[in-house]
Amino acid sequence: MVRTGYPLLFTLCALACTAVPAQAAPDAAPVRLLGEQVLPHGLDVQGTTAGGLSGIDYSARTGEYVLISDDRSAKNPARFYTARIPVDGNGVGPVAFTATHPFRTPDGGTYPADSVDPEDIRVDPWTGDYVWTQEGERAGPVLSDPSVRITHPDGTFAGELPIPDNERLRPDSGPRRNETLEGASFAAGGALLVSSVEGPLLQDGPDATAAAGALTRLTVQGRVGPPLAQYAYPLDPVHAEGSGSTGVAAVLAADPADPARYLVLERSYVEGVGNRIRIYEADTSGATNVLDAPLGQARPAGKRLLVDLADVGLSHIDNVEGMTWGPRLSSGERTLVLVSDDNFSDRQITQLIALAVR
Repeated sequence: MVRTGYPLLFTLCALACTAVPAQAAPDAAPVRLLGEQVLPHGLDVQGTTAGGLSGIDYSARTGEYVLISDDRSAKNPARFYTARIPVDGNGVGPVAFTATHPFRTPDGGTYPADSVDPEDIRVDPWTGDYVWTQEGERAGPVLSDPSVRITHPDGTFAGELPIPDNERLRPDSGPRRNETLEGASFAAGGALLVSSVEGPLLQDGPDATAAAGALTRLTVQGRVGPPLAQYAYPLDPVHAEGSGSTGVAAVLAADPADPARYLVLERSYVEGVGNRIRIYEADTSGATNVLDAPLGQARPAGKRLLVDLADVGLSHIDNVEGMTWGPRLSSGERTLVLVSDDNFSDRQITQLIALAVR
């Protein structure tokens, strides 16, 4: 049933989205599945293809979610969407997109093809503007740095934040291709911004394998200032033998006021096997600050498993890349909303998942 109050233009989406009911879970479980929605492949929203959704955030001031597409301006200009996604104790209601806007360059234009690689987006709790990350490019002689940029809700350019020097792309140092700035989150009530590198920097050692994990980095900086600290984060080994990887796909402040604890979404993928998605709670309070320093004998952040998505009863686990806290339930539980990136492939799905966290 379509909920009332959504713009008529997007009623088609609300009708077409496929609802999957939640499975019952023991009352003692710290995390339980509320439900999921699967969006139609190739869904058209205001003349754009709503796919490649790699980041999501909830705005308490508007009651809407903002979602970023990782389209490198290949199908349509690099862009984001806003949507209403009802999440309550009964599950997840139909997704109703309300708008889409292209990201604007400082001169007011749109980004040319392959000039940016958008990944995550967050609503600034102080201003309502959006902060978004993009991965840059490492391809032969092409070395284009990743960045953290700010946009107004209408898409107009509002600024750019500095990144650590060790995350700049150089021939023999910095992030590997497609393993750069993947996640971001405001923390400490909005005074800090935390960003995550998907995999180890070249100078920090090899990627994770089925036999061994790896170390990547979390960066903490002032909301408008330079990086203040950086912490090693220990990645799990790849979950099966074969061609695959494990990396950080998203980071989220565990408590909006706490500057030291974060939820970290680890995505492990092996060709022919599939995805394994685990969410950990990381604690940086006892970790060594490795800003602009080799990891060496540094103490990494501690982590404990919050949930493995294989354990909650989902119909399918796809390429989950984004997460945000949603509204609190009447039970007192917090909702955690996830989104998967279908890579614009008809062999994958765009999946909205809602969890209840005690």
